[in-house]
Amino acid sequence: MGRWSFALSLPVLVLSLGVLVSGSWLCWLTWKRNGPRKLLTGLEGLRWLVIALGVFTLWRPEWLRRSHTEDQPEVIVLCDASRSMDTKDVLTGETLLLSRAEWLRAQRDTEFWKPLAGQYKISVVDFSPATTNAGAEGGTDINQALDDALARHRNVRAVLLLSDGDWTAGKSPVSAATKLRLANVPVFTVAVGNEKFLPDIELTRVAAPAYGLFGEQVFIPFTISSHLPRDVRTTVTLQGPDGVEATKEVSLPALGQLQDAIVWSPQREGVSTLLLKLPVEKDELRDDNNAQTFQVSIRRELLKVLVVDSLPRWEYRFLRNALMRDPGVDVKCLLLHPGMEPASGRDYLPAFPDSKEALTPYDVVFLGDIGIGSGELSLADAERLKGLVEQQGSGLVFLPGRRGRELSFINSPLESLLPVVLEENRPEGYSSSTPSALALTQSGRGHLLTMLAASEDQNAQLWRRLDGFYWHAAVEKSRPGAEVLAVHAERRNQWGRVPLLVTRQQGNGKVLFMGTDSAWRWRRGVEDVYHYRFWGQVVRWMSYQRHLAQDKGIRVFFNPDRPQRGETVFVHATVFNAAGLPLERGTVHAEIVSPGKRAEQLALTPLAGGWGVFEGRFVPEQTGAYAIKVVCEDAGRELQSELLVGGGQREEIGRPARSDVLQEIAQITQGEFGSLDKLPAFVARISALPEKEPAEQRVRLWCHPVWGGLIVTLLAVYWIGRKMAGLV
Repeated sequence: MGRWSFALSLPVLVLSLGVLVSGSWLCWLTWKRNGPRKLLTGLEGLRWLVIALGVFTLWRPEWLRRSHTEDQPEVIVLCDASRSMDTKDVLTGETLLLSRAEWLRAQRDTEFWKPLAGQYKISVVDFSPATTNAGAEGGTDINQALDDALARHRNVRAVLLLSDGDWTAGKSPVSAATKLRLANVPVFTVAVGNEKFLPDIELTRVAAPAYGLFGEQVFIPFTISSHLPRDVRTTVTLQGPDGVEATKEVSLPALGQLQDAIVWSPQREGVSTLLLKLPVEKDELRDDNNAQTFQVSIRRELLKVLVVDSLPRWEYRFLRNALMRDPGVDVKCLLLHPGMEPASGRDYLPAFPDSKEALTPYDVVFLGDIGIGSGELSLADAERLKGLVEQQGSGLVFLPGRRGRELSFINSPLESLLPVVLEENRPEGYSSSTPSALALTQSGRGHLLTMLAASEDQNAQLWRRLDGFYWHAAVEKSRPGAEVLAVHAERRNQWGRVPLLVTRQQGNGKVLFMGTDSAWRWRRGVEDVYHYRFWGQVVRWMSYQRHLAQDKGIRVFFNPDRPQRGETVFVHATVFNAAGLPLERGTVHAEIVSPGKRAEQLALTPLAGGWGVFEGRFVPEQTGAYAIKVVCEDAGRELQSELLVGGGQREEIGRPARSDVLQEIAQITQGEFGSLDKLPAFVARISALPEKEPAEQRVRLWCHPVWGGLIVTLLAVYWIGRKMAGLV
């Protein structure tokens, strides 16, 4: 059954009738004037028909048809089966704690939809599988689940959605909710889970390094979140292959977060599996998130350092001594001063390395009060230093002095490496008769470079107690992308406090700017405790990436070295040929095997500069250990390594339920939202829903392309007929 519908106003009606009458009169006059011939009669009749159809179009006709279905109305019960449903935050009674998935299974076992079985056809559908076909972690796609409920089922009367609302994949559920509203299908949403964190302490993150050096201390940063309404003093325990390796007392603020680090002294080489844990408090409702397992590779490495300066000032002397006494460092020195021969002696170089091959072995280079000019560094030296940092991943430390030679780096290849903007009109810097102190920034309080104490608070206090400095370089501000670790405690300019300890990632390497010449004063009263530790940390932090994986003739590192799932990973390979020179031509590729045993080939492209560096990128879609094999058949080089991908999971366990998402879905579809105890009431509401109105199909004839095509065709026939009749 159907009927016509018109959108007709009085002016349009009067106008259209006038057009029809005028057209009819014109057709009659033409027919009468030219005689009653058959062809002319047909043409005038055709013209009148076109006019009539045009008038009919002005009335905006629409054909309405109601479609009745004989199918039994259907209720779709959507059950969230994603990983986040494993969160334990559903309290039944006073003591029993269930996971969201366990509560949902218990409800399904009771077949809570039974009261609807006689009235509706019931379809129970699980959505959001834990993994995709490719082995990557899937997410909660609530929008797709709602879309499928409408598209794959006939005569849907209502949808009952049981979920925690944590959608992590696909479009916003608002899109599907709008479609359901247009189809007159209400969605009743039940929030499974607690909207707030339950009383709990969670070991949120462990940021362990990929490797450590044998005989050296390894810092393992961690983050703990407390959801208890009281301060907690507890002990973090690091457990290794030989039992308890280290412990640390920490204080957790009420409903706060703590970032700290535990120090581990490895006693064996190789890969060690470690467990970081903290005890379960008596008022915690969860005990499954107080520990994390991770791996650290321990090996022996000798880090190569080059120290370049002009005068044997105190800062240079004590730095050289600190590095020479470090068993994990092989240091070479170079003193260049205009008008004098380079210094000679044990561990001294006669000149700056004059080729890429000679400079490549150095992991960290210190540039003291040295510049570019006659008897000092050349522009070619500066260009090689830039390539060493940006392509080889080495570290560069700027240690300016009172000669102000750092200003000569401006307008040279080293200018882009400076992490600060210098005051060009004050090469002598700023001096004072009273000592000044370095003040750690928020970033510096817990940075691995500046961590000289057991905790961030103690570290900040320790830096305030360190002996001060009487001179500092003229620094205007830090450059974009730089990280300021410490500032002048008193001196300010238009940009704020003067930054004096600044670091920045530059290409594949790191740069550090130390704007004072008095770190050696930190030895007063404590000897080498802080001075040696600081510079040892600098060397190891700046050379860390270069030693992630290496073998004879090939070195591989990843950026970032501890990526999150879904984060772009850059693979850098430095390859040398049989003669030990950087490979300039050749094919390098990486074979990557995911934790799910899915293999892929990655071609590495050479970087300009002739440093033998090849680069590629990929995006890990799973957490776990990726096996990576880098091969260069032209040079006969091959290296196998492992990349650990963690965190960043789409489906996180322990997050509160997102009731706001479920409320919005219910509101848009004119359904209802409620907590767990509302489930029986929702079943009763669905049972009381009125019969669904028949779907109405509307064909808009006035704007339909077929209708327009018909009128155009009739006009063409009319015009051809007039040509044949000789009227044109």
